Amino acid sequence: MSLVRSLVVMTAAVTVAGAAQAQPATLNVYSARHYQTDEALYDNFTKATGIKINRVDADDAGILARLNTEGRASPADVILLVDAARLWRAEVAGLFQPVKSKILESRIPAHLRGKDSGEGSSWFGLSTRARIVVFNKASVKREDVDTYEELAEPKNKGRLCTRSGSHPYNLSLFGAMEEHLGPKATETWLQGLVANMARTPKGGDTDQILAVASGECAVALTNTYYVARLMRSEKPQDKAAMEKVGVVFPNQSSFGTHVNIAGAAIARHANNRDAAQRFLEYLASDQAQIHFAGGNNEWPVVPGFKVANPALQALGPFKSETIPISVVGMNQVKVQQMLDRVGYK
Repeated sequence: MSLVRSLVVMTAAVTVAGAAQAQPATLNVYSARHYQTDEALYDNFTKATGIKINRVDADDAGILARLNTEGRASPADVILLVDAARLWRAEVAGLFQPVKSKILESRIPAHLRGKDSGEGSSWFGLSTRARIVVFNKASVKREDVDTYEELAEPKNKGRLCTRSGSHPYNLSLFGAMEEHLGPKATETWLQGLVANMARTPKGGDTDQILAVASGECAVALTNTYYVARLMRSEKPQDKAAMEKVGVVFPNQSSFGTHVNIAGAAIARHANNRDAAQRFLEYLASDQAQIHFAGGNNEWPVVPGFKVANPALQALGPFKSETIPISVVGMNQVKVQQMLDRVGYK
């Protein structure tokens, strides 16, 4: 082979190798976020970076089970979960890897991040939702339900509706209350909630709001984004329901309203770690934070970030608790045992 031909062959090989390296990565995202509005979030990331998103949808428990089953063979790069307890359980199970990022650390408060081993945090909160009280304005006084503790007092007997006590949204609230009140007082409080039920726990958060509006019950617990959805609805029945319902952010004079999170992490055995970190940093960007607020009515995690969502603006600013999310997760095993003892369905 001539020298010229050898150089041509070598140049072609380098060009092909370079082209292969330049090909955009495909991120495998295991997601428990089942919101159609998130499609725009993924599309915008792909347009900005060229990195394609291959999404696998399941609920939080299903994702954790799949990761445990797949082990080192898991193709997952990024994990998206929608509850503090699930994030904590995955962290404890070693399903995440630490991420050291100045962008994420500067934008996301420490109490909304996972454990920092010195090599970075194991997960990062992306958006928050408050666990609030809704009440029937015709039959309940706001001052009778403006703390979580009051929901268990005799004055609210026969008034309360909730979804299952074992649902992650309630478990997270109960885990937070265990931290605020201590185990003995929390179990007594849970017993009071059971005594005050208007009916057996059932349905989702929207069902609780509509039950309050219809008079089936007078007080209920719900996440803020369910309220915001109904506030933004153009359906006459939703508008009529919300005219009957009042909203309270509990414990504004004490420890603040309980806040749960949606969060993200890089999978322990991710094959596309750099692209995964870019995705997490994108989710903390102004563009993504605007999307979380406008698309799914969630509060941004970035401090001081102003939202244009009219429903969130109408709900107004509030004082939120600041206990570490990981503590809330740790408390849930004890709380579940309490629920069994007091007969909370």
